[in-house]
Amino acid sequence: MSDSSTHDETLSGDAALARPYARAVFELARSQGSLAQWSDSLALMAAVVRNDTMRALLDNPRLTRNDAADLLIRACGTDIGDTEKNLVTMLAENDRLSQVQMIAALYNRLRDEAEGTVEAEVISALPLSEAQKTAIANALKARLGRDVHLNCSVNEGLVGGAVIRAGDLVIDGSAVEHLRQLSSALVH
Repeated sequence: MSDSSTHDETLSGDAALARPYARAVFELARSQGSLAQWSDSLALMAAVVRNDTMRALLDNPRLTRNDAADLLIRACGTDIGDTEKNLVTMLAENDRLSQVQMIAALYNRLRDEAEGTVEAEVISALPLSEAQKTAIANALKARLGRDVHLNCSVNEGLVGGAVIRAGDLVIDGSAVEHLRQLSSALVH
């Protein structure tokens, strides 16, 4: 498996805009003992903003910032409380609703760090057995020094192998990556 650590490359441009909001929400959630609740609320907000129909509505130049906030708040319904609604309103006022997904991602990193855990995404060509999942989680725990929660998915386009992302660590052991490396070696 090739191993290429990327320090904040995936969180580059938008991260600078989203980071202060993520940190503020994290500090608030930690002080209130509501880390899990905020993860859920931010995930909901991010899912709503990611929706194609909602994205088109929010991108409409005729929509005022207040209307955009109201639209997002209504779409989230009763699943978010007053503090979350205040965040949405503030993000809209500062023209940062498009940052909700990044805010959620950065918040979850802060939460994982505080809780001594890390979320790892494993994309494999075939479904993983429980033994394989356990082996991957144990290997990542040994390498990263934290408990690991795996999110596994299948992408048959990988042909074989797997791609693992945990924080800034990316391990690409897919057959596609091996073929790319072989091709590159043959050309050079």
